[in-house]
This record gives sequence, structure tokens and C-alpha cells, in this order.
Amino acid sequence: MQHQGVVDIVKRGGARPSEGFQREKLHTSIVTACLSAGTPTGQAETIAKNVTEAVMGWLRTRPEVTSHDVRRIAAKHLNTHHPDAAYLYEHHRTIL
Repeated sequence: MQHQGVVDIVKRGGARPSEGFQREKLHTSIVTACLSAGTPTGQAETIAKNVTEAVMGWLRTRPEVTSHDVRRIAAKHLNTHHPDAAYLYEHHRTIL
């Protein structure tokens, strides 16, 4: 089930213009976190699909959210599937 409305994502700190939610961008970032945690590709794709669907459900009632909100909700759902990948996903900007 696709998200019908356009959800605006307010970027970090509001310094950059908001952009429409991009499902594929979220999916790819979750796959990347899973692969970084050593998850096989097929499993990473399945986890990303499930987490992306959960985030899409959460977004349905929100016309605008921050990129931090999306990351937080995605990490919460990812944690139920793969805690190590969730940690990497949530802290991607602070890990060297």
C-alpha cells in the first residue's frame, strides 16, 4: 500500500529546504546499516522492506516530520529485527 499524500521532511536544523519523503532513500539507508552489521543481502532487503512499511504506516497521519523523527522511528522498528544494525543506523553520523 503506497503512501498517497506527500509528506514533507524537514532537514536537520532547518538549515536546508524540506523535501518530500523518499521511500527508496529510507529503504537504502536501512539496507546499508544491515550490511554494515554483517547481515546477508537478502535478509537486509527483507528487514529494510519491513521497517520501511512500518515507517510508512507511521507517516500516514503526518503531513510534516523532521528527518530526525523518521530516523528515530525507523531505528525503533529496526531494533526489533536487528539491534546491531539499529545502533549503526541511529548513530551513523557519530561513528568514525
